[in-house]
Amino acid sequence: MAQPNYAGDGSYPPSYYAASRNIIRTPVKLQGDVQADVCVVGAGYSGLSAAIHLAEKGFKVVVVEGALVGWGASGRNGGQVVNGLNASLETVTRRYGEDTARFVGSLLQEGAGIIYNWVDRYGIECDLRRGNIYAAYTAQHMRDLEAKQMLWLQHGMDGHELLDRERIREHINSPVYVGGMIDHSGGHMHPLNLALGEAKALESLGGVIYEKSPVTGVTQGPDTAVVKTASGSVTAPAVLVCGNAYLGNVVPELTARVMPVSTQMMATEPLGEERAHALLPTGLCVEDVRYILDYFRLSADHRLIFGGGVVYGGTDPADVVAKLRPNMEKVFPQLRDTKVDYAWSGNFALSFSRVPQLGRLGNRVYFAHGYSGHGITGSHLFGRILAEAVRGDLTRFDTFASLPWIPFPGGRMFRAQYSTLGSWWYALKDRLGI
Repeated sequence: MAQPNYAGDGSYPPSYYAASRNIIRTPVKLQGDVQADVCVVGAGYSGLSAAIHLAEKGFKVVVVEGALVGWGASGRNGGQVVNGLNASLETVTRRYGEDTARFVGSLLQEGAGIIYNWVDRYGIECDLRRGNIYAAYTAQHMRDLEAKQMLWLQHGMDGHELLDRERIREHINSPVYVGGMIDHSGGHMHPLNLALGEAKALESLGGVIYEKSPVTGVTQGPDTAVVKTASGSVTAPAVLVCGNAYLGNVVPELTARVMPVSTQMMATEPLGEERAHALLPTGLCVEDVRYILDYFRLSADHRLIFGGGVVYGGTDPADVVAKLRPNMEKVFPQLRDTKVDYAWSGNFALSFSRVPQLGRLGNRVYFAHGYSGHGITGSHLFGRILAEAVRGDLTRFDTFASLPWIPFPGGRMFRAQYSTLGSWWYALKDRLGI
């Protein structure tokens, strides 16, 4: 069953990103029956990436979005270009073997490369800056980062620089961290402006985007598939389903594969250049390496954007600021009583394995989802791999599609409770430093 009201009236939530977006679109709803080479469901990063890659090769691409471009996680996230999957290379090796780990390791920086390339090629204005920091609270965290640096180096990734307690203070003016690691190939940007810029790029290539057009169902026959909305349809030889955490029950076969998980963010009042620079002198974005982590960065107008926490099942906390402010003031006591101008929440799609899922339903419908909190780079990469599959190159698609899907313990009824219990255990390990 469809969820036509999942986005309310389709307007952006009251986030800092929505308030500071630099492209104001005039939404066009899908009316009547449309033909295309490829129909993409969802105008977030996955869908836009796949669509641009196909349009660059001459495909007639139609994107159908239930709300607005970047309405979901793509326009609400932390804005951090973090390389890698949620599941570590060590986990991938243990679970799927050395060959799969070598394959995954060969493409962990590819998603970031797509973003950097398109920002330059299409002139996307999204305040892109290079470099991100993984921050460590404990000696165990530092040992984990040292192991990560060595493992990533084995896969040809040499842009990681370890920081001791003294050196991390050069980047983060906070007493809470014992050290960290810079990934010089990472970065941060305004995520909604990136999505809006990619939409503009797609349209410059001849792609068409219908917004405020919730999909009510997807059917397929021997030669084509049909994407239906309340007021129209798109018929195409290939359909790419990229609804991720906000797909709902539109494609029932996918509903139980991922679980929506909400995370929260807030943006302070403008701090001024001097005060902002005193917090993060080098302007790099930061995420700590705990299981339930905090992440933060400076905006172009010198606000601190601070996020963290999860709610399994995708519900929003009653008071986002009350939830996040203690964490922010623990890291930066100097921000005590600083005004918060914006606070919002949004869902990402969690897979139980923490590895994104690619697959095909029948012969005409492809899907990608489950980036598990690492969606900025993963979605751009998997969008490219979806496009490769549509063009007939299934090499990388089949490698991911062959990885076994692991259902959530407890089923849909109890998966949120099970995941919450598991997170308590990992949070305890973080507190104990083990």
